[in-house]
Amino acid sequence: MIARRRLAAAVVVAAAVGTGGWLLYRHLHATPEGSTMVFYGDVDIREVRPAFNDNGAVTAMQVVEGSVVKKGELLATLDDTRYAARLAQARAQARSLKATLKKLLDGSRPEEIAQAKATMTALRAIYEKNQVVYARTLRLLPHGIASVEDRDNARAQRDSSRNDFEAARQAYILAVKGPRVEDIDAARTAYQAAAANVALAEREYADTRLYAPADGVVEDRILEPGDMASPATPVYTIGLTQPLWVRAYVPEDQLGKVRLGMAATVTTDSYPGHVYRGWIGYLSPTSEFTPKTVETPELRTALVYQLRVYVCNTRDELRLGMPATVHVDLNQAPTAPGCGPADASRP
Repeated sequence: MIARRRLAAAVVVAAAVGTGGWLLYRHLHATPEGSTMVFYGDVDIREVRPAFNDNGAVTAMQVVEGSVVKKGELLATLDDTRYAARLAQARAQARSLKATLKKLLDGSRPEEIAQAKATMTALRAIYEKNQVVYARTLRLLPHGIASVEDRDNARAQRDSSRNDFEAARQAYILAVKGPRVEDIDAARTAYQAAAANVALAEREYADTRLYAPADGVVEDRILEPGDMASPATPVYTIGLTQPLWVRAYVPEDQLGKVRLGMAATVTTDSYPGHVYRGWIGYLSPTSEFTPKTVETPELRTALVYQLRVYVCNTRDELRLGMPATVHVDLNQAPTAPGCGPADASRP
């Protein structure tokens, strides 16, 4: 009997110890009440409206509404007839000036130098011969063998041949020295101006093609083939798929509980059971009145701060304006913001 009582007491003590230990463990590891904040907002993205950088008639529109486009993808084209002709003209002029500059830089050809030297040598021989004739005429003049007219003719021939020889000698010197530095600089400047004109013409020709500025989805096709385009007229409206965030609002008295970089999870009614991971990437520095479209009339005058929860790996499931619910664990350890390997999951 005594043994049974002792056994029963031991069982009671053991049960009490076990229950106490379980309660202590649960108390230490339980999530405190109010440790998670819930925000309600909607999905937001950025939009771009690309336009041609020049004027002209639209000849082709390559994509339609709903098309998924990649950065650099051709979207539309303009009539490029005038721009192609201007480019061809600029390139031809640049080639001509480049050839002129090259000719000056290369200097005289060996054949030209040899030709100038041969001319100089021939004219030197003529000059030397005329010099001898003139000297002989001067010696014969006192003896009456040569007249004054003969002397004058010999002197004229000598002077003429001397001038011809001097001109040939200077031509030979110029052929050896090559073009002047000033002429080369002028030709180089002219070619550089022509090359700049080619670059401008190429840029204008390239502007007849419109390319996607980033990855996205075409939301609106504004122009059609035959329309006149200009830099002030958008051609498409494209919704950018990255970055994508949920815009929500935090009350002023709760602002101190959240901080930039905090991890968050996002859910939507459209995809029950899908959990998207993200982080708080923006907190508004200024307050505003609560948007009337997302809060009750009693809270319309309350001051709130906008926050943005950037979402990773949405698997193309989130759409602009889609209502979303954001959960933020207030007890999380500080971590660096960004996308990890498990940025979208199912619970």
